[in-house]
Amino acid sequence: MKNKLICLCLCLVLVLTVSPLLCFAADEPAAAPALKFGEDGKFTILHLTDTQDDQYPAHELKPFLKKAIEQAQPDLIIFTGDLVEDFRLGDFKDNFGIMEGVLAFGIKGKDKEKTRENAFMAADYVLNIFEESGVPYALTQGNNDYKVGISNEDWKAFYANYQNNLTADQSETSEGIDYRLPIYGADGKEVKLNIYCMDSGEEMARPESVEWYAADSAAQKTQNGKTVPAFAFQHIPVEELSHLFTTCDKNDPDGVLVASFNGIKHYKLVDGAHGYFDNVYYGEDGDSYEFTAWKEQGDVIAAFFGHMHQDGYSGAYEGIELNMTYGCEFAKSGPYGMRVITLSEDDVTHYENQLYSYSDGTFTPDPFRAPEKSTTEKVKLFFDSLRYIMKTLIRKVLPV
Repeated sequence: MKNKLICLCLCLVLVLTVSPLLCFAADEPAAAPALKFGEDGKFTILHLTDTQDDQYPAHELKPFLKKAIEQAQPDLIIFTGDLVEDFRLGDFKDNFGIMEGVLAFGIKGKDKEKTRENAFMAADYVLNIFEESGVPYALTQGNNDYKVGISNEDWKAFYANYQNNLTADQSETSEGIDYRLPIYGADGKEVKLNIYCMDSGEEMARPESVEWYAADSAAQKTQNGKTVPAFAFQHIPVEELSHLFTTCDKNDPDGVLVASFNGIKHYKLVDGAHGYFDNVYYGEDGDSYEFTAWKEQGDVIAAFFGHMHQDGYSGAYEGIELNMTYGCEFAKSGPYGMRVITLSEDDVTHYENQLYSYSDGTFTPDPFRAPEKSTTEKVKLFFDSLRYIMKTLIRKVLPV
């Protein structure tokens, strides 16, 4: 009997000692799950960009985002910047009655705290929709995310509040938020694809960001004993995107009349490229620093951009596919859309790449050339251009 009592006491002591440890272990946050191909050998990426809204989100935005996720059924969402709008002429809801956007002003000029509050409120609206889906997602910084005056350190602290947000900063020497997401095979053992999420700042990727990419890419090659194919995602395109355009005769059925810094001319996409555009992207002669690094490392097979809002097209230049995806800023005229990329584990270099346009609650595969705009749409675009000019003038006058 005495021995039984001793055993019971020892068991009680053991339970009391171990139980708190078990409770503590249960409270430890779980590590982010590795991204990997499904048992069917597929991995799907949903590319979204440019919500560019404020603390009064457009009523079309939530159904757009929810429908995109529902239809694409992605394994990963990548959003390439401009979560928020700094300011724009539009609904005239606040800020002296002449503009809207997250920027707030007081008697002494820009109200930094109110601006910060507005920006995080606008971003929270979008990120909560992503969170509700349960799909992991990654973000890159856009030029308008910089223009609101919030530091990347504060953006990173804000992003850390969201469980499924994979946004990180692996570049210690760059001011940007640059990182790599490895996609593993279904067994979780081998990296099949690297995704580089790059910070393009307010104009282009910083030299330090490009140097981080090059060093990381080289390290990946050494670690894996081979070149691992890669995608690049960022907000502002590389200048090489300009090589997808060429001037054409006004009677060319594929020609689009574009007003640009080079005057009013007809342009079309080069042979092999396809999609729709309202704007022509320009670049300097010669390869950019970032594109040169991609070629030297030999891993980037495709790059995906935002920033241009109303444009959606794809085309290859020097062996790298360059993709522009429609935005979803509903305060401006469309097209709006998404891009869905579906990869196969057995060969990630051959992938499905489908652009969709959105209208009346429905996503449809985008045709190689969108129909001619109606007179009403052309008039709206004209006034959008006037608004942009007025916005630029206001920026020079207001104490931003």
